[in-house]
Amino acid sequence: MSEWMEIFLLVTAAAGAGLVGGIFFAFSNFVMKALALAPAEEGARAMQNINVTVLNASFFAVFFGTGLVALVIVVVTPNVWNAPGAVMGRAAALLYLFGTLGVTMLFNVPLNDRLAAARPDNGLAETWAHYLSAWTWWNHVRTIAALLAAVLFALSIAF
Repeated sequence: MSEWMEIFLLVTAAAGAGLVGGIFFAFSNFVMKALALAPAEEGARAMQNINVTVLNASFFAVFFGTGLVALVIVVVTPNVWNAPGAVMGRAAALLYLFGTLGVTMLFNVPLNDRLAAARPDNGLAETWAHYLSAWTWWNHVRTIAALLAAVLFALSIAF
């Protein structure tokens, strides 16, 4: 692979991971706090709507596209483990793949599914209370993973 292609992939991954991390940061920093201030039914309904509207081509392109680029970086970039840039690029890719995509699929999505099934007459308040705590905690994890991956992708270019 040419050096320019490798740099292009790393810049693309850094930008994508940073954008995804910024989205998650907003939820951890103020969106979930604002939803928690609302009565349970209103907060839960707003989050249910968010979970439906986030399923769109733009978000998928950035979220999964960054994962695809990260996978390409792991598989295709030169196997030079003694080069600091190669180690950082691979670490960033794995951090994004497991810490962002993996956490989302294993923890956040199942919580979203449980919230989607909850109804006011069927344990919504309890489901919402658990959701606020558990979903936000896992969102913190994926926020840190995505932002750290962005930094490592960027640093890998410098080395």
